[in-house]
Amino acid sequence: VTTLFWGAGATLQFIVLLWAQVNLNMTLDKAAMLQGIVAVGIILGSVIAGKLISLKNSIKILPTGILMGLVVPMMTLTSSIIPASVLLIIIGVLAGSFVVPMNALLQHRGYVTLSAGQSIAVQNFNENLNVLFMLGIYSFLLYANIEVNTIVAIFGVFVAITMWAVTVKCTRNQKKVNFDTMIGDKRAATLQK
Repeated sequence: VTTLFWGAGATLQFIVLLWAQVNLNMTLDKAAMLQGIVAVGIILGSVIAGKLISLKNSIKILPTGILMGLVVPMMTLTSSIIPASVLLIIIGVLAGSFVVPMNALLQHRGYVTLSAGQSIAVQNFNENLNVLFMLGIYSFLLYANIEVNTIVAIFGVFVAITMWAVTVKCTRNQKKVNFDTMIGDKRAATLQK
């Protein structure tokens, strides 16, 4: 899930630049400010997740990833800066509230099953590989002269479908495995307090 998030996040930065030039008639330097607006949303979402989502409840946030994917295509409906900024903040809030619990769970599981260094190495390898993969797809779509609004829609639908598949798989796995054992019995007892 975090691998998808980082690949999607890197690609979204480039998509926002082109989208702002086409839909909002912004120059590249002004379009870059929209990336800062997304970052503000991510910060807000991270704070919200840090206060409201415990490690024990982290997988309950998975539908937020689906929602984020469904909101992204709404970018194609905006043509002025204020609604675009609000929409980008919403996307950022969804992304931040999604990635913090998922990253915490990943770090914890990595610590429990591997060493901390091995966990970070595997995580970074996978995330950077996915960034490369998704930017490659984005580059191919640009090379094929696909218009930016179509790319935005494809991107959002891809994220939503992928997150839906992950959510379904996680739900099935929860029926087979006790989540408390995944986060470590000793730590689970501490988290419940």
